[in-house]
Amino acid sequence: MASNSFRGSKRGRHAQANHDVGDFNCSLKELRSLMELRGPEGIARIQECYGDVEGLCTRLRTSPIHGLGGHADDIARRKEEFGQNVIPPKKPKTFLQLVWEALQDVTLIILEVAAIISLGLSFYRPPDAERENCGKAAGGVEDEGEADAGWIEGAAILLSVVCVVLVTAFNDWSKEKQFRGLQSRIEQEQKFTVVRGGQVVQVHVAEIVVGDVAQVKYGDLLPADGVLIQGNDLKIDESSLTGESDHVKKTLDNDPMLLSGTHVMEGSGKILITAVGVNSQTGIIFTLLGAGEDEDDDEEEKAEKERKKREREEKKKEKERRKKEKKEKKDKKDKLDKKNKRDEKNKKGKSQDGAGVEMQALNSDDEGEEKKKAHPKKEKSVLQGKLTKLAVQIGKAGLFMSGLTVIILITLFMVDTFWIQGLPWIADCTPIYIQFCVKFFIIGVTVLVVAVPEGLPLAVTISLAYSVKKMMKDNNLVRHLDACETMGNATAICSDKTGTLTMNRMTVVQAYLGDRHYRVVPESDLIPGKVLDLLIMGIGVNCAYTSKIMSPEKEGGLPRQVGNKTECALLGFVLELRRDYMTIRNDIPEEKLFKVYTFNSVRKSMSTVLKNADGSYRMFSKGASEILLKKCCKIMTASGEAKVFKPRDRDYVVKNVIEPMASEGLRTICLAYRDFPPVDGEPDWENETDILTGLTCLCVVGIEDPVRPEVPDAIKRCQRAGITVRMVTGDNIDTARAIASKCGIVHPGDDFLCIDGKEFNRRIRNQLGEIEQERIDKIWPKLRVLARSSPTDKHTLVKGIMDSTVLEPRQVVAVTGDGTNDGPALKKADVGFAMGIAGTDVAKEASDIILTDDNFSSIVKAVMWGRNVYDSISKFLQFQLTVNVVAVIVAFTGACITQDSPLKAVQMLWVNLIMDTFASLALATEPPTESLLLRKPYGRNKPLISRTMMKNILGHAVYQLTVIFTLLFTGEQIFDIDSGRYAPLHAPPSEHYTIVFNTFVMMQLFNEINARKIHGERNVFDGIFKNMIFCSIVFGTFVIQIVIVQFGGKPFSCVGLSIDQWLWCVFLGFGCLLWGQVVTTVPTSRLKFLKSAGHGTQQEEIPEDELEEMEDLDEIDHGEMEMRRGQVLWCRGLGRIQTQIRVVNAFQDTLSPYEGLETPESRNSIHNFMTTPEFRIEDSEPQIPLIDDTEGEDDAPTKRNAAQTLPPPSTLATLPSTPNQNNNAVDRIIPLYKESPKTGGIHQSAALPPRPGSPLHSLETSL
Repeated sequence: MASNSFRGSKRGRHAQANHDVGDFNCSLKELRSLMELRGPEGIARIQECYGDVEGLCTRLRTSPIHGLGGHADDIARRKEEFGQNVIPPKKPKTFLQLVWEALQDVTLIILEVAAIISLGLSFYRPPDAERENCGKAAGGVEDEGEADAGWIEGAAILLSVVCVVLVTAFNDWSKEKQFRGLQSRIEQEQKFTVVRGGQVVQVHVAEIVVGDVAQVKYGDLLPADGVLIQGNDLKIDESSLTGESDHVKKTLDNDPMLLSGTHVMEGSGKILITAVGVNSQTGIIFTLLGAGEDEDDDEEEKAEKERKKREREEKKKEKERRKKEKKEKKDKKDKLDKKNKRDEKNKKGKSQDGAGVEMQALNSDDEGEEKKKAHPKKEKSVLQGKLTKLAVQIGKAGLFMSGLTVIILITLFMVDTFWIQGLPWIADCTPIYIQFCVKFFIIGVTVLVVAVPEGLPLAVTISLAYSVKKMMKDNNLVRHLDACETMGNATAICSDKTGTLTMNRMTVVQAYLGDRHYRVVPESDLIPGKVLDLLIMGIGVNCAYTSKIMSPEKEGGLPRQVGNKTECALLGFVLELRRDYMTIRNDIPEEKLFKVYTFNSVRKSMSTVLKNADGSYRMFSKGASEILLKKCCKIMTASGEAKVFKPRDRDYVVKNVIEPMASEGLRTICLAYRDFPPVDGEPDWENETDILTGLTCLCVVGIEDPVRPEVPDAIKRCQRAGITVRMVTGDNIDTARAIASKCGIVHPGDDFLCIDGKEFNRRIRNQLGEIEQERIDKIWPKLRVLARSSPTDKHTLVKGIMDSTVLEPRQVVAVTGDGTNDGPALKKADVGFAMGIAGTDVAKEASDIILTDDNFSSIVKAVMWGRNVYDSISKFLQFQLTVNVVAVIVAFTGACITQDSPLKAVQMLWVNLIMDTFASLALATEPPTESLLLRKPYGRNKPLISRTMMKNILGHAVYQLTVIFTLLFTGEQIFDIDSGRYAPLHAPPSEHYTIVFNTFVMMQLFNEINARKIHGERNVFDGIFKNMIFCSIVFGTFVIQIVIVQFGGKPFSCVGLSIDQWLWCVFLGFGCLLWGQVVTTVPTSRLKFLKSAGHGTQQEEIPEDELEEMEDLDEIDHGEMEMRRGQVLWCRGLGRIQTQIRVVNAFQDTLSPYEGLETPESRNSIHNFMTTPEFRIEDSEPQIPLIDDTEGEDDAPTKRNAAQTLPPPSTLATLPSTPNQNNNAVDRIIPLYKESPKTGGIHQSAALPPRPGSPLHSLETSL
């Protein structure tokens, strides 16, 4: 691998490096071996080899403060010496490989074999016997040349098979190309902050080189390996590499090694980049995987299957044993339960705040088993499931019809030849009889080809791919394909406030300073000098140094805010007071800060400690005003002196300052400080509660974040579309309510709930502190605003709404989030939206769609596109099924009555090509219209084919069959031509059958226009010219049809038609549009016999044994499940569906930041949620149980948090438990995985139930 660049001995290597201008006294190999060490070993190696981190910086020719110079030649040399920060992706499949895959299709193979046999037999002539002796059907060919043309049909079938294969392969190839383009777009958007030439700049992740000094902050996904230079309260989640769910604290003294692919969960700091790309720890794993992958694939798959089979058998035995045990245990258990409850209540009395409740262990193993079953799994890709099920059903019907056709044809032929004509069996005629059988067989196979709608999955993929591409323009970056479809069914959106509903451009507009409430920002000379100095100093050092205000991009524009927007508002406040915060930051660089308590969702404040020259300390704090004021015991007055701040004074400030500010929609922030005199000795910095008391309040500011102008309208459109918008925010309740009414989420006089996190938790928990689903059900239907909520509350709310059965259709919930702590809720929701601008990398990882402009109105666009996908597929279905029904009935009836299909094999393949591939392109690319937002969501259980669509399908089938049969049986009299019925083998094509074929295709073309509307609209031409793809496909098909009929000749069994005949064909086709109006007039409600079709499989309908098999899965994948059921059926569509699934799969894999890291089994389904080795492909999320997540995730909805399932004692070290102030609960962190010695993979511990989406959770929420 990368080490091949070091040849010879160490001395040789140094000598080699020395003639470079900027020689680095540090080799790639040394750095790699350094990064493989952890903790104390790493520190020892750094001290031994480099002295300290600065020594390492000197060796790498970089400065810990100013970073690299940023010269192009220096950067290029570093890339050459230490590699680039890219991990080469897996090679895409070549076109030839895709062609080969398309050829694997069973039906195509059958057709090819039949065509080859037919081709071989067509050259055979019976030697002595007269052809007449072989029966009427064989004879009657006067022209020898015609008989010689018998090979054409076989050749034409082969040719059309080649066409189908090429089109299929091309489709797959273009889709992969599209997805790869999307992937590179996602990668290009990833930037990281580094220091170059003393300036903080953002560079593309691929541009980071060894020697760069990078700034890391809360929420970052580290793009390379590095060594810590300076850190504040830095905690890293390394579970993606080590599988350990605990956050690792990084300091210079105990563990300065930071690895790529890990997440920063708290704090900030600076690191020196020491390894990039394939030389980083993640890169090394990739390279190992990539190398071993291809050879081991098949063996691994076999081994895997064997292992699963064994596991399943063991499970069955285990279950039987358990059942016996259960009966014996039941009586004991009841007694135990009662006793436990009594004990529990006593315990509850003793335990303060209900902490400790959730640590109650499980009474018995099988209780866990029961709970595992009771909890509904999250369902994935419902549309794919409905479609696959439909395709399988149609496939079965097609198989039955084609089999029947072949049997009837052969029987009729035998009866006619040997019984009615009474001919003996002549050996010489055998090849001719075989030839007939082959011809019948080909007809049967073509009926099957037409019957199986392999265009269905193609339509889905095209529609989704097209939507995804267009959604990019609407600022939606889709990471998981099916999120697009799910969004169309959304019934609830839980949105953040800051940045999504508001502009995220914050400014201080009011202040309470020195006993005075200023309605506008005061002049600096009105503020006492001492207070002003403390204020400026506090804001300067106690805002992250990554937050700053830059000059505007355009002349006369607003200054740019970089970093945290609330901090930017405070820095802007300093500038408005005509002071400069940069002078303070230059005097006190980040390295000189003594200690930083960074902001997190539990503290809701941030504090920075400075050490003074005399040994005393001064701490500046800022945070949520009502929280921080409770910790203040003094307040600064107008004279610049501090006076005692009593609870009575605090109530006054809250009532007269904070509440009026909040009711105007302002966010209130309190700024305070505290001195630690040297006489008190060194404080205990780890004891936060003691440190963060006795503060002196400097001022309270009101920060305005205006509502985005387009949001109220977007929310109105959502509500009209039947989607409830709820606001979940960390702001206080008055601010939240004010903003909600400005947005239109709540209207005066409505019956709705606005509550804060504390009240929410009080209402949803019972006396034991457990969350109960019934209690949530009482709240959520009316809840519109949840304020001061912790991430856990957000997750609980989302989970509660999703699990609820109060309203009939199950709620489909979309969630927006930007912070690391939103990860669990984003993951849990049906669709997670992360903010592209304000969002952290962790949030983006957990999401399904990234909003590149952070704007709520983009979510409405996503809803529109999602509904459009659903409708596009229904349009295609309506068209496809009409053709299927007609083609199958015509081929079947025609074959039975005239002993030959009126539509020949090659013609059928052409019809199949237009109706499948082209129509799916035409109908799946219809652009969305506003009218989509005027109806309610479909819901999960809506059938794909509504009764109106069924009426259209059957209505049009009646018209088309009437026309075709009229032409077939009386066409020769109408047009005064020779009849084409009862033609002998190898007879020349007839005008009669050409007219039948041509009329059939014309009707399909006009019916394609009818299919554009599925809800019974009259104007089918509405917006047709907006979709140029549709127009060009219909026109193109028409032109090709003219060519086929006029010049197709023998291969297509066509004869050129006259203008009159053409006009009749087109007129009969046009009749479809007129007939469509008649069908629309008939009210659907009158037709009681109509049934809807294409329902998905409900979870309750899944058979027991299949549910058992799915126990290891976190989510039910309907598409995959139907695939398994339908595998019995070797029908053509399934081959296609599998190809589609493989393509989608490839997409999913490439979208992962850890591309290529997948086990063989993770490739065989759209979403594979098995536990894969160290890296989880689907989402490299830390595996951290949630406070409310581990407890309730797998219980029955009624009594959720009764207990926590723990792994077997062997895997569980004794872990400290810490009370969580926020949630009256104790959080216990459990390593979710244990290494299996055999595979090096991580297996879920036996007793742990599968947890949907396995959310990550930052430890912050449970400090």
